Amino acid sequence: MVDEVVEEPVDEVVRKPGGGCATAVLSLLTLGFACWAALPVVELDVDRYTVALTALAQYAVVVGAVLVLVALLLRRWLNVLVALLATAALAGTVAPRALPDQVSAQGEPLRVLSVNAYFGRAEAAAIVEQVRDRRVDVLSLQELTPELVAELERAGLFAELPNRVLHAGPLADGTGIVSRYPLRELALVPRTTLAQPSALVDLPVGRDVEFVAVHPIYPMGADTTPVWARDMVALPEPSLAGRPRVLAGDFNATLDHTRLKDLIGRGYVDAAGVLGEGLTPTWPSGWTAPPVTIDHVLSSGGVLPADYEVVDVPGSDHRAVFTTLRVAG
Repeated sequence: MVDEVVEEPVDEVVRKPGGGCATAVLSLLTLGFACWAALPVVELDVDRYTVALTALAQYAVVVGAVLVLVALLLRRWLNVLVALLATAALAGTVAPRALPDQVSAQGEPLRVLSVNAYFGRAEAAAIVEQVRDRRVDVLSLQELTPELVAELERAGLFAELPNRVLHAGPLADGTGIVSRYPLRELALVPRTTLAQPSALVDLPVGRDVEFVAVHPIYPMGADTTPVWARDMVALPEPSLAGRPRVLAGDFNATLDHTRLKDLIGRGYVDAAGVLGEGLTPTWPSGWTAPPVTIDHVLSSGGVLPADYEVVDVPGSDHRAVFTTLRVAG
């Protein structure tokens, strides 16, 4: 008698959740995310779209984490790997900005306040109040109009800070430097789209400081990105002679943008970045757009930041940046 062979039923292939459609959609999303995360690394912020995506790079970390979670739930392991690697690489770049460096800032204090006045609409009395309360030594004013200059004078700014180099203009064109200490106007920046004046601040103790009020053009217009890039490149490098130099203002750039990274790489220190405040947003002051950090105080030549804060100024679409720098003797 021949034993009958009984065949065991073969288990059906376990299908992944969502099928091929989910795989295709998730793969496209993962590829797009990887390209976004790579923008700050490959330095391709060359038009207004890539400039905008680069400005939002810190938010890509959150998007990446969500993609990793979705890919895990759908068991798409290649997507998990790609999204995880891109997220980790980007987080490794972004996260240190929230961690203070070990900086030993010594020397005479120089208190710097930078205010974007939003086409001159910022409240003059509020600016003067900040100057008085914080005992500001040097004030960088962007989008400084002739009308705002008159309002600031009536509010008592020039009684507090009597020295000035003002290039006032209509709308966003004007920029100025106002100081407690004597100023001698310099020409550290060639002519740019918006005024970017510079001056030597004559400190009573220690070395004098070269100061630039920064405001390159807004890069998100239809044809302004290359102009913004030229305006950024026009900003001076750290002084070869080692003279202290400070750049303060609205750079219209985050720490992920190529031109600002290049500038810092040549020897400047970003006050917010080294004090663990590099992710503290400065624009917009409301919720009209995802908040980003585009206002900065950079220093070189033995000038290091000791503290940093962003403050609201009524009437402005930016938050003002205040930092105490220490100028080594």
